[in-house]
Amino acid sequence: MSVVVLVGNPRPRSRTHEAAHLVAEALTGRQPDVAVDLADLGAALFDPDDPRVAEAVEAVQGASLLVVASPTYKATYTGLLKLFLDRLGPGALAGVTAVPLLLGGHWRHSLAADLLLKPVLVELGASVPTRGLFLLDSDYTVSEELEKWVTTARPQVTAALGVEPVRVTA
Repeated sequence: MSVVVLVGNPRPRSRTHEAAHLVAEALTGRQPDVAVDLADLGAALFDPDDPRVAEAVEAVQGASLLVVASPTYKATYTGLLKLFLDRLGPGALAGVTAVPLLLGGHWRHSLAADLLLKPVLVELGASVPTRGLFLLDSDYTVSEELEKWVTTARPQVTAALGVEPVRVTA
């Protein structure tokens, strides 16, 4: 099983990057196999022939589980993430189980993961078996919301992947 995180934050190794890793590990019991931090690709995203971007697209399309993470900018995901997702054709994520994750500064943006990011992932062919996750960027590492979400999402995601649920020990 290939676990990939796709991070659409313009800052490299951001809180969004860390949160995506936390979610991937909470769902699978291990760190992701591949982390695509779009900040590292920058202007190369505009080059249709850039080999690093092609490698990132291949990793995302080949994922069994894809955690797609972005900070909330102007009440939605970043343009950086949109630019990357626009490189994927219709159905390009068929066979991929995806989890939308947004971080933001206020709970009033909490529906953005479901209303804005999840439909794009479904349009690209991904299976999104659980509700999107929104976390406050001020407390994502110790969030009760994360713990509650994982309790519900883990069995949904593992069933979609056809794998045994991760056993969590206290």
